[in-house]
Amino acid sequence: MRITVVGDVLLDVDINGAATRLSPDAPVPVVDVADIRRRAGGAGLVATVLAHDGHEVALVTALGNDDGASHLRRALTGVSVLAGAPLAPTPTKTRVRIGTHPMVRFDEGCAPAPIPLSTAEMLAAIASAEAVVVADYGRGITTNPDIRTALAEAARRVPVVWDPHPAGSEPVAGVAVVTPNLAEATASATTGGLDPSRTGAEEAGRYLLGKWGSGAVLVTRGEDGAVLLSAGGRAQGIPAPKTNVADPCGAGDRLAGSLAVHLGLGLELAQAATKAVEDASAFLAAGGAASLAVVGEAPAASPAVELKGLELVDAGDLSPDGVHLARAVRSRGGTVVATGGCFDLLHAGHARTLAAARSMGDCLIVCLNSDESVRRLKGAHRPIVSVEDRAELLLALECVDAVVVFGEDTPEACLSEIRPDVWVKGGDYTPQELPEARLVAGWGGRCVTVPFHPARSTSGLAAALAKVS
Repeated sequence: MRITVVGDVLLDVDINGAATRLSPDAPVPVVDVADIRRRAGGAGLVATVLAHDGHEVALVTALGNDDGASHLRRALTGVSVLAGAPLAPTPTKTRVRIGTHPMVRFDEGCAPAPIPLSTAEMLAAIASAEAVVVADYGRGITTNPDIRTALAEAARRVPVVWDPHPAGSEPVAGVAVVTPNLAEATASATTGGLDPSRTGAEEAGRYLLGKWGSGAVLVTRGEDGAVLLSAGGRAQGIPAPKTNVADPCGAGDRLAGSLAVHLGLGLELAQAATKAVEDASAFLAAGGAASLAVVGEAPAASPAVELKGLELVDAGDLSPDGVHLARAVRSRGGTVVATGGCFDLLHAGHARTLAAARSMGDCLIVCLNSDESVRRLKGAHRPIVSVEDRAELLLALECVDAVVVFGEDTPEACLSEIRPDVWVKGGDYTPQELPEARLVAGWGGRCVTVPFHPARSTSGLAAALAKVS
């Protein structure tokens, strides 16, 4: 689908490290930096996620020529960036984390900015889109009168989903859905005169529906899901799937982008909103915005093995190069194929399955169980071969392009990150019987099974070796 994202871009920087001592200068922790990861935030995150899904994405924004902008352009690989003249420095938000705990955030260049300029190419991208997402972060792009006119015209032709911001401008009339979070909705409603003690998601949504003149308002409520309100209809609660969330950053961006896609594909409003809430939950379960950090320095303390130009990071982590490969292949219109398993004691049956899988697309990514995952699934005596060696053997096969290591018992989170077009498994059951079938179908992928090869199994090989020893 051809999607145009209109909005303000930010540069998000994560500095990750460990702290084992205090500074001699002051009672503050000394952070030993392990890595620095940069990613596109704001409208840039929406565009990155949609491009990751395989859509043709144009980003209409304002982007300068400073160092932060250069990092953003690198992070926006696969996105057609159409930017007006630079009028302000790149807003940068730097978070310092010790382990998984955020310690401090530094904001640079986040002062109010002048209204950015627009170009003919930017307006043409809005006019030619099959769906539009507006990610307003209060930096002025949605205040530009020419862009507002183009958005109003687009709203008469295609679905326009508007994700508002307290410091931003009001949505243009006629957009399909506006997606404020609960705090934004209630704040706007109480500013308009509603009693704050009696204003919940439904009351605020009703007020904003009339104020903005949109087709619908979807008030998001974090882990409690969302409330959908449309003209003349009853409020509809949409529950969110239960998810373990380490970092909720990016959930609203994922939801707005998915909602525009589902509406653009012709889904009815309530169905599209339900699927968008599910997509946002799956996005968080897969690591959220932090999982999209594609620009940065490699961990200094993490030894890496360079194979086929790809990097295998230490066990339990998603290999960023496997994820990058999927994005790159998808951005060129190629087919991403994935398969998974323990692959302990690689044998001819494995090789045949992998070769068959590779023939179905333009790259093959193997989702590999970590040592801890194998032990939970197979018992304390397994794996026989360590994850580092298993990955190296797989990458030595010509048909394998990348390996992604996951530590869970099932590959769902790993699959949600890679989003393969084809998921291949060996077995004698139908593709619909695979437990991953529903997940893969959620982004338009399909499951394929290839038959097991008799007398070729890791268990049989291990038993034979035990007899020899």
